[in-house]
Amino acid sequence: MAIAIRAKQGLTRRHLLVRSASSVALAGLGGLATPYLGRAADRPRIASGLASGDVSTDSAVVWARADRPARMRVECSTVESFQTIIRAASSDALPESDFTSKVLLDGLPPGQDIFYRLRFEDFALSGISGETQVGHFRTAPAGKGSISFVWSGDTAGQGWGIDASRGGMRNLRQPCSKTALIFSFIPAIRSTLIVRSHSELKLPNGEIWRNIVTEEKSVVAHSLAQFRGNYKYNLLDDNLRAFNAQVPMLAQWVRS
Repeated sequence: MAIAIRAKQGLTRRHLLVRSASSVALAGLGGLATPYLGRAADRPRIASGLASGDVSTDSAVVWARADRPARMRVECSTVESFQTIIRAASSDALPESDFTSKVLLDGLPPGQDIFYRLRFEDFALSGISGETQVGHFRTAPAGKGSISFVWSGDTAGQGWGIDASRGGMRNLRQPCSKTALIFSFIPAIRSTLIVRSHSELKLPNGEIWRNIVTEEKSVVAHSLAQFRGNYKYNLLDDNLRAFNAQVPMLAQWVRS
């Protein structure tokens, strides 16, 4: 079975130091081999779900974030069973990008459902991979045709955040179920990244809206870490992660 594989990103001296540090940390444990079944904590996790975007007639970008330095592996197919792999790619998730990694999948057929599966592999421990998650997008048609968009803005803004007891961001469930969607979800970056969420808000009927509040989301973002933390806050929601895995994104920066 022929598989088209894009070239891996080149390693820099910093990247090698990251990998070496992982190896040294393992050696500090006395060189004892950890039983294979007991290595769950050693397996890199997909920390914030997966997503696709910038979809064209023959390409798309896929990205995800790991919980540590790791290598992201992506395979895609036109069938959900992945019986035939049409493209594969890999890229490193490193500290300077907050362990986020992205790859370009190109040479794809137009107007076609594309299924992709993604996992992270540990740098230091050979053969140790984390869980595999599956996503989906549809390439744009080669000719004229109808394309559906869903527009969204002010995500988790004006002090409102994720109330898990109310089902989180429930407005994303319906768009996620419509598989005909091809491009969707254009967020308002200003409200998504800057506005803080309060721990509690009183509703007109007297009920209390209780937000999930993280350290970064509890203040107005000023530093890079706070901006990243505000963006990651939305990805704590199960509905948004499921939406991102099924519907590609076109992000538009807005000026306030």
